[in-house]
Amino acid sequence: MSDGMMDEKIVEVAAGVHLVHGSNTNWVILSEGDAVTLVDTGYPGDRQAVLASLDTLGHSPEAVTGVLITHAHNDHLGSAEYLSSTFGIPVHLHEAELPHARREFLHQVGVGQVLLQAWRPGVLPWALHAIKSGGKADVSMTKPEPFPKEGALDLPGRPVPVHTPGHTAGHCAFHLPDAGILISGDALVSGHPTSRVRGPQLLPAMFDAERAKARASLARIEALAADVLLPGHGPVHRGPVSEAARRARELAS
Repeated sequence: MSDGMMDEKIVEVAAGVHLVHGSNTNWVILSEGDAVTLVDTGYPGDRQAVLASLDTLGHSPEAVTGVLITHAHNDHLGSAEYLSSTFGIPVHLHEAELPHARREFLHQVGVGQVLLQAWRPGVLPWALHAIKSGGKADVSMTKPEPFPKEGALDLPGRPVPVHTPGHTAGHCAFHLPDAGILISGDALVSGHPTSRVRGPQLLPAMFDAERAKARASLARIEALAADVLLPGHGPVHRGPVSEAARRARELAS
């Protein structure tokens, strides 16, 4: 059943491609008939919104044939373990991100780093929201899986993983070449509550595990043929993704 508030947060980008705005983070629903691919799952506190977005588009959780995670930060991995353990949905990440998803280590901005940036506009409200939404919760996965093959995955939307390390070691974007769309996760965003910049950009440096690699990954994005960007944070960006990546590189330098 459709929820009016959820309708306002769902953006139809192309046939079978929807960007959903959660609480300061986005996820993407790719659908083909009755089957669905879910890319990212928001914060733990976004769980009901994730389920409501599927329902609004006419899908049950059982329709999700696979969950793809751009990277294992709490605001993207939030409900992955729940979906896996409750509905038996496989959850796939880049091989280098699997131990991160299992929480063998955690590459995520710490409280100390946030406090050092607390003077910047938007940082404290963002931090309070992140904590309230489960930014410090245990979202470790028991059975994250690597991508089953190279190239296009046999999932609705036929997404192609593109390794874009820097934000985390195993961060991946997902390219939809036939649709000219890039799901960029946090490798390239169009806005964030802690940034005064609008439009394509890297996240503030405190969020990246290796800033130099994050900048270098923009070259991989620049080489992709796409004219619609679906970021992990911020609104849909329309225009050549190559130009968006160049703009982000210029801002970062």
